[in-house]
Amino acid sequence: MVQIELKNKNCVITGATGGIGKEIAQILARKGCNLFLISTDNKKLFQLESKIKNLNNIKIFTFATDLSNYENLENVVSKIKESFDSVDIVINSAGIFYVDSLIDSSIEKFEKAFNINVRAPFYLSKIFSEDMIAQNWGRIVNIGSSSSYSGFKNGSIYCTTKHAVLGLSRSLHEELKSKNVRCYCISPASTKTEMGKISIEQNFETFLDPIEVAETVVFVLLFDENLVINEIRLNRMKIE
Repeated sequence: MVQIELKNKNCVITGATGGIGKEIAQILARKGCNLFLISTDNKKLFQLESKIKNLNNIKIFTFATDLSNYENLENVVSKIKESFDSVDIVINSAGIFYVDSLIDSSIEKFEKAFNINVRAPFYLSKIFSEDMIAQNWGRIVNIGSSSSYSGFKNGSIYCTTKHAVLGLSRSLHEELKSKNVRCYCISPASTKTEMGKISIEQNFETFLDPIEVAETVVFVLLFDENLVINEIRLNRMKIE
C-alpha cells in the first residue's frame, strides 16, 4: 500500500475531548498533523493541547463551543479560517446520545441531537470541501455508529441521526470522489467512553477500546490510490 504523508496536513476535529476524538487527535499529532480541536469543555481542551503540543512541532488551535447552536457553528468556521489557510481533513466526531422511549422523547432533544450529529458534519463538510476540491485532495470522516445500520429500543432519536450520518457520508462519497476528496463513515459499536456509560443495559467491559477505533480512523486516511474504504462497521466479538 502506498501511504499518504499526513505531516503538515491541517485537520479539524470536533468532539476532540471525547473518548474517540482525543485518541484520534493524539495519533494525528504524532503523525505531524496541525490540529484545530473543537469541544464543549475548555478545560479538557487545554489538557489535551498540553499533552500533545510538543509532538512534531505541530500547530494546535482549540475552540470551546456548543455545535448545536448555528451561530456558534458559523463562529467556529471563522476561527478555523483565521487559523489555517486551508483545511485538508475534517473529522466529525462530536455526538450526543439520548436513550428515551418515543413517548418520553421531546422535539427539543430531537433538534439538539440532529444539530450536533448531522447538521454540524454537513456544514463543516460543505464549507471545507471547497478547500479540498481546490487542492484536489481531502478527507472527511464522519463517526457513525452501529446504530447507523440498525435500531434499538428507546433509541429513536439517536438512531435517526446516525442513519442520517450514513446517508450523508454515502452521498458525499459519490459527489466528491472525482475531485480526489474521500468521505468515510466509521461506525463503531458501543465504545468505552463517557457516552458509552449511558448504555446501562449492556456490559461496559465488552465495549470497544476507543484507541482501536481511532487507529481505524487514521488507517483509512492513508490510502491514496484507487482503493477506498468508504464504510467500516466496527463490531464487538463478545456482546453482553
